[in-house]
Amino acid sequence: MKKKDFYFDLPKELIAQTPLKDRAGSRLMVLDKKSGEIKHKYFRDIIDMLEPGDCLVMNETKVIPARLIGERKNTGAKVEILLLSRKDSNHWEALVNPGKKARIGDKIIFGGGVLEACICEIIDGGNRIIKFDYDGIFEEILDKLGQMPLPPYIKEKLEDKTRYQTVYAKNDGSAAAPTAGLHFSEELLEKIQKKGIKTAKLTLHVGLGTFRPVKSENIEEHKMHSEYYYIEQSQADIINETIKDGKNIIAVGTTSTRTLETIADENGFVRAGSGFTDIFIRPGYKFKAVNKLITNFHLPESTLIMLVSALAGRENVLNAYDAAIKERYRFFSFGDAMFII
Repeated sequence: MKKKDFYFDLPKELIAQTPLKDRAGSRLMVLDKKSGEIKHKYFRDIIDMLEPGDCLVMNETKVIPARLIGERKNTGAKVEILLLSRKDSNHWEALVNPGKKARIGDKIIFGGGVLEACICEIIDGGNRIIKFDYDGIFEEILDKLGQMPLPPYIKEKLEDKTRYQTVYAKNDGSAAAPTAGLHFSEELLEKIQKKGIKTAKLTLHVGLGTFRPVKSENIEEHKMHSEYYYIEQSQADIINETIKDGKNIIAVGTTSTRTLETIADENGFVRAGSGFTDIFIRPGYKFKAVNKLITNFHLPESTLIMLVSALAGRENVLNAYDAAIKERYRFFSFGDAMFII
């Protein structure tokens, strides 16, 4: 298939710049993947579409405030660092801007010297390996000095850092939020539990590769980024019991979907463990574990809209996106949601 097969024209004013005050108050489009039928609801109504015994699978990764603004120690020139992945206690892979001037041995200070970084290595793709020096606990320093690494299409400042986290976020490591989960409030999760709907948790640390555009016109030539995942045995057991009972596995977001499909066998049963996945789910893919999907509205020609199209059908998805635009749904990270059934 071609990249242009997943294009749609989105008015810029529909890109949500700020989150709603009420997490569960966003709109919810319900898309029947077999018939293509569309219904318009609110996210809190999703509880009425879930059955006792069904299992919601959620990604409990936590976004770190990975954007640091500092200055060169020798010149005072402004430098921006975006942390991508931790290599050990003090070493990180990072993007540095401006990158051309970021040479091995250069030192950058943050917060007036509370935190200092030294560029140790330049690796493939131009990313840097950086070593940090500090007194105290790195996570506490980062929480004070760092900013949330919001997607490039969000121009407004985020006043409350917690609104770019799910209420169940637990494990530090992401450079971007698993945004489908942002719609769940504590109150809604409590109601879901009381109804007898199960939840299982896994972790996939979302990298900035999630925003990387598909450059090759033939989508089969696109190389997916790799992301780290893990799932505990107790959570795999919940998922496998749900499958044995003939109930639905409902992935909350594309990150949960990619993890589940990576660790599932041909019968849909999943194995506990950890590793890296670079699975590229696109039309023609046969799903093994996921029956239904809660997701946001994605960028044109992105790997995410390709994944959604693999589950619901490209024509159904593009028709749904056309309806969302006509109904003035809010798009992307802080936008409205879709439930593919």
